[in-house]
Formats: sequence, structure tokens, C-alpha cells
Amino acid sequence: MNSTILSFENVTFTYTQEDESVKPAVADLSFSIQDGEWIALVGHNGSGKSTIAKLMNGLLFPQTGQVSAMGKLMAEESLWDIRSQMGMVFQNPDNQFVGATVQDDVAFALENNGVPHKEMVVRVKEALHQVKMDDYLDHEPHHLSGGQKQRVAIAGALALRPRLLILDEATSMLDPQGRMEVIETIRELREATGLTVISITHDLEEAALADRILVMNAGHKQLEGIPESVFLSGNELTTLGLDLPFSMRMTHLLREAGLALQGEHMTEEELVDELWTFYSRK
Repeated sequence: MNSTILSFENVTFTYTQEDESVKPAVADLSFSIQDGEWIALVGHNGSGKSTIAKLMNGLLFPQTGQVSAMGKLMAEESLWDIRSQMGMVFQNPDNQFVGATVQDDVAFALENNGVPHKEMVVRVKEALHQVKMDDYLDHEPHHLSGGQKQRVAIAGALALRPRLLILDEATSMLDPQGRMEVIETIRELREATGLTVISITHDLEEAALADRILVMNAGHKQLEGIPESVFLSGNELTTLGLDLPFSMRMTHLLREAGLALQGEHMTEEELVDELWTFYSRK
């Protein structure tokens, strides 16, 4: 049975406690994540996603409730141990680069953690292989495409061998090709390693691949469940400023146009398969 790797229990955080008119950024939030899960945390701007990310890695501490990770209560004395088991990838890959070459950049955090040089070389090559960037060891990071930069950033996190990888809007600044590269990389990583992933995003195409989705709204958890059940709340999601995945929007439009489609298609492949079956019966 999988163990709980991270949990929020009745967590509330307000940035300006002195002003009673300021609403909490996160209010009475509870959820738990099991080892090996891929969780998508979605919501529009101002829904509380960024605050949750900071609470996850101890940049903020809740005013009420508690955050636990890796079997420990998040506190000043446990922070270093918890963070050493987390990898984080942020929105803008350019802000994360510090090395002159790709391998220098991936090695940076390992050097800071005192990993011996011989082991560092092995870890850097292993991590770059995991994200299919083996051929770019000596390239300058700033000459890479957006998707390649984020894959290098993911390699930097993986080199630390974390139990939990947190992607904080990691695809939001990428073009469609770059976004697809990164999402596919994460999907393959999970299949190969069983890594626990938290994807903080407003992109429901990305969220559709997760095991479970948490939808945030104004600091509260609005919805929680597997993608299929969450996306069945279509009108509620659009009211929150979130678009359904393209395949589901297209399914609804085709139904309105008179096609008797049966499923709620999570991916374009599923939609194409039913269309192919539908027309082959005619």
C-alpha cells in the first residue's frame, strides 16, 4: 500500500493577518498525495496555487492547520531534510540557469549538496538521459528551445534523486511544441520510475494526464477527483475561467452538430478512435 508523501490538514494562510478585510489566500485546505501519484493542482490566477506551492516547500508556514511531507511535520527543524527529497521546476527556465553548459547547470545543485565528483558525473548523465538531452551536455543553455530548457531544468531536479517532483506552472511560458515535449517527458518518467509528481497548472490538457485533479477557487478546494469525473463538471469549470481540454470541447461541438458520440474523450486519440468507428459503421 502506498504511503502518504505530502498532506495539508485544514491549512489556512493569509498574507496580511492584521487587515481583517483581506481574505485568506488558502482557506481550510485539506488533501493528501500518495507515493507514486501524479496530482494536478489547477485554478485560475488568484485561486491560491502559488501560495500552496510555497507552503509545500516551506517558503511559507500556515497560520492554522499543518503541512506534512515525507512523514514529517513541516517545520524549521525538518525543513532541510524535507526539501532534500523534493525537486522543483518553475515557470521561466531562463531564471533557473546558472551554468555555462547544460552539464554544468545540472551539476550545480549536486555541488551545493556536496555530492562527490565521481558520483556527480554519473548522476548528471543519468538525469539528462532520463529527459532525452544526452546529446546536449556541452551546449549553452540559453541557445536551447523553451521545451529543451525545461527538460534541462527537470534533469537538474532529477539529479538530486527526489521522491517528489513539483512543477510550478512549468509549461505556461512554452509554445505548443515545447509544452508537449515537457508533458511527454513527465509521463515517460512516471512510467519508468514511479516518481511522485505535483503539477501546478491552469492547463487542463496537462491536468488530463494526471491520476487526480484538485481544482482551486479563491483559496478553497472546489473540486477533487479523477480527470473524467472533474471534467464532467464542464460548466462549473468554465465558470471558474478554466477551459476544458480541446478533445472534450470538440466532442461537445460535434454532439451539438448532430453526431451521436458516446464518450467524453480525454485525449485527441480517443476522439479520433470513436470518429473512425462511427464512420466505419456507415
